Amino acid sequence: MDMNACDKETCFSDAVAQAMKIRKLYNELEKQNHGEPWTNQEDMLGFVHDVGELGRLVMAAEGRWVHQGDLGKDLGNKMADCLWWLFVLSDRLGVDISAVFSSRMNELENSLSEPLKT
Repeated sequence: MDMNACDKETCFSDAVAQAMKIRKLYNELEKQNHGEPWTNQEDMLGFVHDVGELGRLVMAAEGRWVHQGDLGKDLGNKMADCLWWLFVLSDRLGVDISAVFSSRMNELENSLSEPLKT
C-alpha cells in the first residue's frame, strides 16, 4: 500500500480491511483445526502473547535480551502483528478504530499543546 496514494484515513481503513481479510483466513484454519474460530477472549490472548514477544524484542534492541536472527526485521514484524490484533479486536468489538484513533490523537494533541503555549 503506497502511503502517498491515499489520505491518512483511507490508508488506515485499507489496513483494517486487509487485517480483516487475514482474520477470515485464520477463521477458516481454526475451523479446520478446532471446529470453530477463536473467540474474542482467545484473540485477546493471542494479542497479549505477541505483546510479550514484542517486549522481549524491545529488550533485545536495548541489549538486555539475547536474540537470534534479524532483530530489525523481527521487531518490525512483531509490531505489525500487534497492530493487526488491535484491528481485529476493534472490528470484533464494534469499535471504529480509524475514527477513534483520529479523535483520540486530536484530543491528546490539544490537551498537550495547551500548557505549552506561553
